Amino acid sequence: MTQETLGILAGLDEQVASARMSQYENAVHTPDFNFIRKIAKVLKIPTAYFYCEEDELAQVIVSHGKAKQGDMR
Repeated sequence: MTQETLGILAGLDEQVASARMSQYENAVHTPDFNFIRKIAKVLKIPTAYFYCEEDELAQVIVSHGKAKQGDMR
């Protein structure tokens, strides 16, 4: 998925989506918590994933999120 597509799906205007997502990815700007929640919803991963500093814990969070999604089906 492109930065632009992710940004648009998370609610950004299509004219600024690519640039804004690039700024977030390159730590020029920091998205607020509500926008992180929107990105997490689009990507179908727990919001906590974005706040992990340890790769191993991030993987546990993603796995937990997938397991919970499986429970919803």
